[in-house]
Amino acid sequence: MTSYAVNPLTLKTNVEAALGGLVRSSVLALGELTIVVDAANYFQAAKILRDDPRCCFEQMVDLCGVDYSTYKNEPLIGLRFCVVLHLLSVSLNQRVRLKSYAADDLAPVMPSVCEIWSSANWFEREAFDLFGIVFDGHDDLRRILTDYGFIGHPFRKDFPVFGHVEMRYDAEQKRVVYQPVTIEAREITPRIIREENYGGLAN
Repeated sequence: MTSYAVNPLTLKTNVEAALGGLVRSSVLALGELTIVVDAANYFQAAKILRDDPRCCFEQMVDLCGVDYSTYKNEPLIGLRFCVVLHLLSVSLNQRVRLKSYAADDLAPVMPSVCEIWSSANWFEREAFDLFGIVFDGHDDLRRILTDYGFIGHPFRKDFPVFGHVEMRYDAEQKRVVYQPVTIEAREITPRIIREENYGGLAN
């Protein structure tokens, strides 16, 4: 027997009913439902989305950070850092996107949802490493993609293109050392060079 996806409007109604007053905004666009909740309600909303029989989102497919500074080349309005979850219900054949903005732009902190979905472990470490979002309650929050001595968070839009430090092997000390970046930023303008009569017949 084939299981068909729930009608998007029905999904929207069911999710809103399950979350109740926790929903800050609910948008249905292109057949996809996006729910926004406050950071204080993030963990509770995630648990409801997993456990409520109208939702049954047993799987967390993805979790990522977003830096909304200069989003779409426009000045920042509102909070800067957001955590986005993509959830899947295998039993009900439905999906939802859950978003929540960290309350403090200078030190973004969000609750960990590893207790709800164990798959969040790697994704939260990635968001911490690249965006600097700290997940409170994560039992092993450390860098996963950059070096342990790395300074900064590469996906922040204020992070310099060449980084803060560079690494090299020092023959005298016989070890790897870190030093300030020596690369000079430069504009590279492509030059187009064509031979005479390019694409045409020679005289």
